[in-house]
Amino acid sequence: MLSTFQVDVAAVVIFIATLTLVIVQPKGLSIGWSATGGALVALALGVDQLSNVATVWNIVWNATLTFVAVIIISLVLDRIGFFEWAALHMLRAARGHTMRAFVYVIILGAVVAALFANDGAALIITPIVYQQMRVLGFSPRQAMPFVMAAGFVADTTSLPLLVSNLVNIVSASFFHIGFGTYAVTMAPVDLASFLASFGVLYLYYRKLLDKTYDPGKLSSPDTAIKDVKLFRASWVVLAALLVGYLASEPLSLPVSLPASLIAVVFLFMARRSEVLSVKKIVLTAPWKIVVFSLGMYLVVYGLRNAGLTHYLSTAINRVQPAGLIPLTLVGGFGAAGLSAVMNNMPTVLIGCLSIAGSSAHGISQLALVYSNVVGSDLGPKFTPIGSLATLLWLHVLESKGIKIGWGQYFRTGIVLTVPVLLVTLLALAGWIMVVH
Repeated sequence: MLSTFQVDVAAVVIFIATLTLVIVQPKGLSIGWSATGGALVALALGVDQLSNVATVWNIVWNATLTFVAVIIISLVLDRIGFFEWAALHMLRAARGHTMRAFVYVIILGAVVAALFANDGAALIITPIVYQQMRVLGFSPRQAMPFVMAAGFVADTTSLPLLVSNLVNIVSASFFHIGFGTYAVTMAPVDLASFLASFGVLYLYYRKLLDKTYDPGKLSSPDTAIKDVKLFRASWVVLAALLVGYLASEPLSLPVSLPASLIAVVFLFMARRSEVLSVKKIVLTAPWKIVVFSLGMYLVVYGLRNAGLTHYLSTAINRVQPAGLIPLTLVGGFGAAGLSAVMNNMPTVLIGCLSIAGSSAHGISQLALVYSNVVGSDLGPKFTPIGSLATLLWLHVLESKGIKIGWGQYFRTGIVLTVPVLLVTLLALAGWIMVVH
């Protein structure tokens, strides 16, 4: 039987070891297996209790099932050429003006991130945009602003809807925030983040955006469509998905229900398509995220039992008298810092538990809840290990011949992210004071 001190030390060691395995993934070890192993060790040593399994599952099930459903829908859209069709329209509409094309690519990334989650935006849009820039004759260096913009805005503009980021769903589920309520608060804040993102990206890459190109080199957007019938049906699917999202809160339904139903219907419609395999899409869906979420959050609960969230709750209580703006800034930058060093997935739950354990209530609690989301969404851009999506994004770029070292990424991430995070948190504090 371990002493209280030994349990506390074990909780920290298990968390660090589990997180290291999740990030490094030695010999292709699945993040699901790493998180499950950490959870089992925590249970065996008494760091966690079996009763916590039900508690954690109640927190993560809606978020993870929604995320899987959204990714399945985006995979089908990608296979039929939907995103390539959209990218080609954007680049042709720019009429050879690189700056205009840069703006359009940022807008496309923001829209895809909002509707199909940040992971989908970063991992699907980036290769498509890079491929088209190479077709236009851009060197890897000249294409870099577009590549970085696609990856950057995927996270910084993943705030407006519950489904825009797994972090959003986890936090909203924890505090019982509905789809419409969340959107009313965060959509305007996301606009501020979008404008700030464009501003810093332009200032950072403006010297590489003076090139012109011949839009005639691009293929017709219609050639990107691999299945015309399914492409046309996809617009109905997306409309139904949006209606389902909006109806979920007044009907008191979990947002995963409409998302899952639409995903199943879309797969049923795609079963006879010759350009994709429904079986392969189902098998490649991120099911490991379900196991990862349950296992990782059980490990995080061990940190809670060890007293970490108590210390953070105490810190929150000390900042509260300073006012809403300082509270929002501390909450947001705190979550961003933790996300940068320990990944945003465990960070958001640590933040939720700390907020719930503090004395914050009313508008102060709302500011903390949403600043935790902002920090957990944007903070991962500081470092390559901030989110699993960033690690996968870097891998995709390397497969395309674009090598971005961790040092280079860190320097760029700090310069780009700090001002965007500051502007976004100030906008959040101001908007909360207006609407609440």
